[in-house]
Order: sequence, then structure tokens, then C-alpha cells
Amino acid sequence: MESHCKSNLPIALRIPRVHFYDCFVHGCDSSILIEGAANEKTAPPNNGITSYTVVATLSKNSKLHALKFHENSRIEKNHPFIITTIMESVIVITIVLMYSLLVMTSTSAQSQQGTRVGFYLRTCPRAESIVRSTVESHFRSDPTVAAGLLRMHFHDCFVQGCDASVLIDGLGTEKTALPNLGLRGYEVINDAKSKLEAACPGVVSCADILALAARDGVVLSRGLTWAVPTGRRDGRISSASEAANLPGFTDSIDDQKLKFAAKGLTPKDLVTLVGGHTIGTTACQFFSYRLYNFTTTGNGADPTINPTFLPQLRALCPQNGDGTRRIELDTGTPSNRFDTAFFTNLRNGKGILESDQKLWTDASTRTIVQQFMGIRGLLGLSFGVEFGRSMVKMSNIGIKTGTEGEIRKVCSTIN
Repeated sequence: MESHCKSNLPIALRIPRVHFYDCFVHGCDSSILIEGAANEKTAPPNNGITSYTVVATLSKNSKLHALKFHENSRIEKNHPFIITTIMESVIVITIVLMYSLLVMTSTSAQSQQGTRVGFYLRTCPRAESIVRSTVESHFRSDPTVAAGLLRMHFHDCFVQGCDASVLIDGLGTEKTALPNLGLRGYEVINDAKSKLEAACPGVVSCADILALAARDGVVLSRGLTWAVPTGRRDGRISSASEAANLPGFTDSIDDQKLKFAAKGLTPKDLVTLVGGHTIGTTACQFFSYRLYNFTTTGNGADPTINPTFLPQLRALCPQNGDGTRRIELDTGTPSNRFDTAFFTNLRNGKGILESDQKLWTDASTRTIVQQFMGIRGLLGLSFGVEFGRSMVKMSNIGIKTGTEGEIRKVCSTIN
């Protein structure tokens, strides 16, 4: 899909039309793909449709052929490509549709930023695969590293832009700022950088490694993928004082909106990106104040916490207990699974951080949360697709390209 879109970008615009026309006749069953004298493909409204070759190529190469649904199997004679089952063909065309939308989104966002998908295709063709395999290796031994990489990328982009300044060692650097003391995953970035320097010395930036690694961690956590525009260069300045304006766990929705708007991000981007808390943990010290003496009435806890959930939280984080104990941000679901359960928890009063729970209690963001939950009567949103879209926007905040910045040889120090 990526190769077709790179050689002919309008394909990304045509594929949604194929899917649309297919769904309006017999439902979304890929009947539009069947060859024949009197089939849908030959109808006048469909005469101008192109892009069949993209679906054909994907079907031939896809591992989906390993799926053997013997019931409802369909093998057409003289068919331009063999699709083993009806279900398989639907999956293929849906995957193509989603990928085309992501390509369209990332291409639009990157066109004004100086980055592009496939920036290293000629200078370091294996760049993305090296990062991916490195993240996979670390993920296998510690799946929680995915959330660490995602959070690190977010913290990097919100201070000085996405320039890997959060990776720099030294007194007074971003890494030493209070909000960044809990960041983790540095060893993954350093490992990937050393491998890339061996393969392509002085070519791939640490900023791009971090953006790619954040994406790969989400995918390993069963989230949807997205095309990451690359071409960032590394910054030479890192100051702890500038990290003071990072979004905080006690921020009101208005404060969160202002901080995101300052980076060119919308309220929908805010809700979407905070949804990244579907994976990862936080420490008791960042939310235990909500459990005890928060109010002088009732049980003393934050009234937005579900009363049936309060005993569980108090057991995990007893008063005057260990403030460094880690608690999952998305409770009640399998650990490190990237899904929409986080938003359901907010509706049920089970948000861990105060700033997270406010996404539900504030009417201006509640509607967006409901859209991700698929509440009937509202225009539904695909969290996976929207997350990739918002990540592309965020990853282009304040980037350095061209002759700006540098390509660090070691990510933890400037050249």
C-alpha cells in the first residue's frame, strides 16, 4: 500500500471511493471486485473506478491467506486475484482504506513541515526496520517500555519541539526537570542509535528514532499503525526550566486546552493524545491526594471517583504509604493493551489522574470521549485512526529540518 501511494499519491484518494461504492451494493462484501460481464464492476457508476491493482497486490502478498474459513469460501474462475474467503476480502479492502486515510493525513500534515514519509529510503533504507526490531527486542523483555517511549516522545515535543532535547544528559537539562524524572526508555533509543550509526553513520536523527519508536511501541501494544513522517534534526539546547509548562496531572481542562493550543493542537487532539494513557502506569504520589482529605464532607475523597472504586485505590495506595508504587492508568483491562477501555473508565468514574477524569466531567471534552466510546446518536470516531492522525501533528511541533540543528552521533550528548 505504501509503495503504491508513494509512486502515485492520488491512489490514496481513490481507494475510499472503491470502499464506498462496494458498501452501497450488497453491503461491504467486496462484490465490487469480482470480474464478469454483468457484475458490479461493469455498471456505469463504477466505470471510472481505479485502484483495483492495489487491493490485488495486497491480497496476493498478505498473510491473511493463512486464514482458512472453509465456510462461505469463494474462488472465482478467471478472477484477477484469488481471495480465499468473503471475510478475507472484506478485511483486505478495509485495511487498504484505513491505510490510505492515514497516508492522506500524514502527507497533508508533513507537507508544510519539511518532513516526509520515507525520508531515509535512499540514505538509510533499513532505518525504520532497525528501529522497529530494536523496540521489539526490548518489548519482549519488558512490554511496559511501549508506554515509556510514547510518554518520552510527548514530553520531548512539548519542550523545544520534537528535537530529542529530552535525551541530552547534563546538569540543568530537560531530563533533570521534575516532570521528566520518571521518563524511561532511554536504553531503547540508545540501542537503536548505535545500530543505526553502524549501518548509516551520521544519517538518522535521534528525534526521528524517538518518533518511530513511539509508533512501534503502540503497534506492539495492539494499536493501529500510522505512517511517520521523518526528516527531523536534533536540537542543541536542553533546559530544565522550559519543561515547567508541560501539561500537569492537576490541570483544569481550560489549562490543558491552552497548553495544547499553544502547540497547534485542538481539543480533539487533547482527548486523543491523553487516550494514550490506555497503556502505562503512574505513581501513587500523583493521585493519592484524591483519596484522602480531598473534601471535608462524605468519605473525604474526590467526588468524581466512583465510590465502589475507592476501596480498591485506597488498598493500592494507603495513606502515608509508598508514594513511588506504580499503578496502571487503565484499570480492569489487560495490561499494555492499546484500546478504548480508558475512555469507558472515565465515564465510570475510574480515571486515575485528576486531569484525566476531568475529560469526562467537563462538558466540552465529554462529547469527544463519548465519540471514541461509540455512544449511540453521536458521530463515532475510530480511536486508532485518530490517534495516528494526532501523533503526526504532534510529532511535527517545532521541528528542525534542513540545515537546522544537527544529527547527533550519540543521543545523550550534542556533537
